[in-house]
Amino acid sequence: MKIVIVFDTVHGSTGEVAAAIAEEARSSNDDVEMIDLRTQTTLNLTGDMMFIGSPTRSNRMTRRMDEFIKYFVTGPWRGRHIVAFDTVGPLPKNPEKRKARLNKIGNTKRSAAGTIQEALKLRGLSPVPDQMHLAVTGLWGPLASDARDMARELARIHIEDARKVLKRDILIA
Repeated sequence: MKIVIVFDTVHGSTGEVAAAIAEEARSSNDDVEMIDLRTQTTLNLTGDMMFIGSPTRSNRMTRRMDEFIKYFVTGPWRGRHIVAFDTVGPLPKNPEKRKARLNKIGNTKRSAAGTIQEALKLRGLSPVPDQMHLAVTGLWGPLASDARDMARELARIHIEDARKVLKRDILIA
């Protein structure tokens, strides 16, 4: 399966999350293409699944991510598994308090992942409903101590789901 990971990062934390997602995908021998919007503006992407993420800045995605979503070629992504992720913070350093805050965020429109989902829907795509939120403990990072492991675990779940859908679609065809 080919997995595309498109991300923007300001202070590096969202890039670290993207790298953790890529590690998880590669651990099951999936092909991975990473697009860092700070240095690449590829608009014609193909794959079986996409993770798309941004830091949360004023309750929304970054300008670079917004521009990417407005202009990338959506045709190949209709019916594909697309997962929105973000980094949020600053959240408490205490793991239990941090987990409670992440759970409270849920699947809101008031986060980068939420605004990514809404923008994708406006382009005619159907992102999966569950958002991935990963914590930073300071205003500019760093990632919370458990964020990389959490990113890998959530990515694993989404990759397994995408694999099931892809197999089903192949059987139907």
